[in-house]
Amino acid sequence: MVNNTSNPIYVIGHKNPDTDSICSAICYAELKKLMTGENYVPMRCGHVNAETAFVLNYFGVEPPQYVNNVYTQVKDVEYRHINGVSGEMSIKKAWEILYADNLSTLPIVDASNNLTGVITVSDIAKSYMEVYDNYIISTADTPYSNIVETLNGELITGNPDKAVTEGKVLIAAANPDLMESYIEPNDIVILGNRYESQLCAIEMNAQCIIVCDGTPVSQTITHLAEEKNCTIIKTFYDTYTVARLINQSIPIRHFMKTNDLICFSCDDYIKDIRTVMAKKRYQYYPVLSASGECLGLISQRNYLNAIPKRVILVDHNERSQAVNGIDEVELLEIIDHHRLGGLQTMNPVFFRNMPLGCTATIIYNIFRESNLEIPAKVAGLLCAAIISDTLMFRSPTCTPFDKAACETLAQIAGINIEDFALKMFRAGSQLSTKTEAEIFYQDYKVFNDGDRTLAVGQVTAFTEEALLDIKSRMLDYIRKNHENLGAESVFLMLTNIYSQSTILLYYSPVPDAEERLAKSFGISPDAIRDSDGTSGSLLLEGVVSRKKQVVPFIISALKERS
Repeated sequence: MVNNTSNPIYVIGHKNPDTDSICSAICYAELKKLMTGENYVPMRCGHVNAETAFVLNYFGVEPPQYVNNVYTQVKDVEYRHINGVSGEMSIKKAWEILYADNLSTLPIVDASNNLTGVITVSDIAKSYMEVYDNYIISTADTPYSNIVETLNGELITGNPDKAVTEGKVLIAAANPDLMESYIEPNDIVILGNRYESQLCAIEMNAQCIIVCDGTPVSQTITHLAEEKNCTIIKTFYDTYTVARLINQSIPIRHFMKTNDLICFSCDDYIKDIRTVMAKKRYQYYPVLSASGECLGLISQRNYLNAIPKRVILVDHNERSQAVNGIDEVELLEIIDHHRLGGLQTMNPVFFRNMPLGCTATIIYNIFRESNLEIPAKVAGLLCAAIISDTLMFRSPTCTPFDKAACETLAQIAGINIEDFALKMFRAGSQLSTKTEAEIFYQDYKVFNDGDRTLAVGQVTAFTEEALLDIKSRMLDYIRKNHENLGAESVFLMLTNIYSQSTILLYYSPVPDAEERLAKSFGISPDAIRDSDGTSGSLLLEGVVSRKKQVVPFIISALKERS
C-alpha cells in the first residue's frame, strides 16, 4: 500500500534564491495546477532575502516551505501500512494475523498508537517450544477473555475483563478424593463431564474450571461457582487439546521485544536506513510518524521499490545550484534562462530554456500559450521577478519580450512599475543593519567549469554610498571565509542600479588571478589595486549582469594559461 498518497510534485528554484527564483517557483506551481489539476508544491532551498520578502508581503503570498534536500525518504516507499496490535492480544491471535498477512513481525502499540514493542514469528515459536511451569498463565497476567477466545469457549460465569494473577493450571484426571490433595485455592482446573470433579474443584476454591468436550454445565454447578466467585469456561475441545492450547492465550506483551528496538521515522532517508538494514538483517522494521505513532513495517525489499520525489527546477540548470539530492529525484521539467550547466538526467525531461532576462518571462509566455487567465497575485509576482532580474530593464540581459511582459503583468496586478520598483529595491538595499553573511548569501550562486569552482554573489543598491559602506566589510569577509564559501574562487558584485556599474570584490588562489581578471575585463592592471595598495576589487563601468557580463569573463580569465 502506498503511504504517500498525495505524491506531490515539487517546484524548486536554486540555492540562495533571489526574487525570480522564489516567485517563479510559486507561479509555475500555480500554472501547472491550473493546467493539470495535480498537486504541485512550490519549495525553496534557501533563505528569503529582504527584497523577496517585501514582494511576497506586498501581494499577500506566503513564502514557499523550506526544503534542505530531496533525498528519497521512508515516506516515499511502498511499505506495509498495517495497524499495530495491543499487547493484551493472545499469542494465538497474533499468529493468525501474521499467517494471514504473510508477515514475520507485528508492531505492538499502546492506546495512543505509540510503539511499545514488537513480536516475531520466532518469538511465538520459542514461546510454544519453551518448557514453562504450570504457573505461566498467572505469571503473564493472562486475561480471561484471551482464554475464552483461544479455546473457542463460552463464558458461563465470571468477568472476561479480569486477569489471572495467581494460581497454577492443572488437569483433573483423578477421582475427587485424590483431587483434594493437589488442588489449591486460585488454581485453574481442566476437567471433563464428571459432576463430582466439577463440584470438588469449586469447593477447593479453584478460581476457574474449564469444562471440556462441550459438556453441559448444570444449574447447581453454575450457582455454586457464582457463590464461590469461580469462573466457568465451556469448550468443545477435549482435555488434551485444551491443555495444549491454553498457553497460547498468554498476552504477547509477555514475550515481546522492548529493548534496543530498531525503528525508522517516515522522514528518515533511504540512504541511511539501507546501511542499518545491511548490518542487522531483520526482515521488518517498524515505521513511526514524527510524533511516534506506528505507521507500519518496512523491509529491504520495500526500499528497493522506493518512489523518488518528483521535481521541477526553475531558474537554474546546474547541479551546484540545485537542491541537495537532485540526483535521486525523478526530474520532470527545467524552466530556465541561464547557460546550460551540464545537469544530466536519467530520462528525457521537458526543458524550456530561452535567452530572456528572467525565468518569470518564460512562465508568462506559457500562461499565454495555454490560454489561461493570469490571477492578479501571480501577475504581481511575475512582474516583480522581471523588474528584479532585469534591474528595471537596465540589465543587458533584458529583452523587449521581458519589458512587454512586465508592462502587461503590471496592468493585471494593478501596480505602477517605477513606483513599485523603487519600493522593492529600497527594501532589498537596507544593508547597514545586516551581517556580512546575510549580505553575502542573499543572492549567491556556485558555478562549475571543468576543474574550477567559482561562486558569484550579487548585491544591488540605488546609491553608491550604500555599496561603499559595505565594501571593506565584505572584502574582509571574503578573504577570511573563502574556504567555507563553497568554491575555489569567490566573487561578490556590488551593483549600483542607477549608475549601472559594479564593484567586483574577489578572492582567488589561481596564479596571477588579478592580472587575468584585469585583462579579461579590459582594465588596466594598474587599476586593480586600491589606494592602500591592496587588491581584491575591480570597478566595472556599465556592468550589472552576473549572467552575461561577469561570469563568462571570470571563467575565461581563470581558464587562461600563464
